[in-house]
Amino acid sequence: MQTSGHPTGPLDGVKVLDLSRFIAGPLCAQILGDFGAEVVKVERPRGEDSRHHGPYWQGESIYMFLYHRNKQAASLDTRHPEALGILEDLVRWADVVVENYRPGTLEAMGLGYERMRELNDDVILVSISGFGQTGPDSRRALFDAISQASSGLMSMTGEPDGKPTLSGTYIADYTTGYQGAIGAMAALMHRDRTGEGQLVDVASYDTMFSALGTRLIAELMLGLEMPRSGSRDLLTAPVNVYEAADGPIYIQAGTASLFPKLCAVMERDDLAADERFATVEGRMAEQEHLESAIQDWAGSRTCADIAAALDEVGVPYAKVASVKEVAASPQIAARGMVVEAEHPKLGTIRMPANPIHMEKSPPTVRKAPPRVGEDNDHVYRDILGLSADDVERLRAEGAI
Repeated sequence: MQTSGHPTGPLDGVKVLDLSRFIAGPLCAQILGDFGAEVVKVERPRGEDSRHHGPYWQGESIYMFLYHRNKQAASLDTRHPEALGILEDLVRWADVVVENYRPGTLEAMGLGYERMRELNDDVILVSISGFGQTGPDSRRALFDAISQASSGLMSMTGEPDGKPTLSGTYIADYTTGYQGAIGAMAALMHRDRTGEGQLVDVASYDTMFSALGTRLIAELMLGLEMPRSGSRDLLTAPVNVYEAADGPIYIQAGTASLFPKLCAVMERDDLAADERFATVEGRMAEQEHLESAIQDWAGSRTCADIAAALDEVGVPYAKVASVKEVAASPQIAARGMVVEAEHPKLGTIRMPANPIHMEKSPPTVRKAPPRVGEDNDHVYRDILGLSADDVERLRAEGAI
């Protein structure tokens, strides 16, 4: 990912109005910005809610460093008498509007999709919500953890005899943000071909449901409910975490070709020759026996020793890395997955890069995540054409 300004990108010329908060919506808009779109983020003068969640760095929430680069920040008090007119002018300017209010909120403000179409007949509205714009649960509030619990994901996660477990990251919000960006880009392609805008309705609940994988198909097609499996694989064995002499390591040797290779490294030809372990079904039935043998072998060796042995025969493995370790890894460095941006007040900001690598039109970091209202003059004077006196008046009235 390049960190210097590019004159063009695949979305160069696309104008995005970001009315969203927290993670999924802001991430969606940031992805569009990474690929060259001009993004204006509008939030209340004290900042959106996520600005007030720690941890903080130089007084700024680290939330802002993750989801708001490549954006122009404008502040607006939506209770001010002129606020609706300002928002309407921004909708007229925009190609894409991103919002993640609870369904019905924009309509109550007088700025629902039908009103947006009156203002801008080919506008694309990306509405990201918990349960979607339709259905009996559409008006329910939802955060990432609620999505994980309600969609079935939490029931799948954790040890078989333990409690359902929350994922270690905001997987529902991230995935929904990605889907919102895909929907926006597909809608832009459709508009290029037909001239038509449209509503893109993306629900966190739907997104997580669609990601349930094998368990979902087993239920839909076979009526089969698969229990939680901890760190084991659902369908093959042996696959699990083992304790090496210096820490945990994950070994994937569940296929017909990988299992005998692991046995050879372990010098356990008896396991490879045992007919009980010749099939996936047989190995699944004897997981505890196989895992005990692998643990005996791994327990007296370091992760590096195990890695060298498995690399030689092509058995997949991974040392279970901490966030600190992976952030400092040579692979992350080689892939350019940590990028820096210079903020005029905060100095150097480090953040994860966009994971999409493209030779001809790569994502770029052109602007550091902004502070509240940092770009008010640009948005209100250059984009909307307000006079300097009007901007100062709005500022004095606390509207921006």
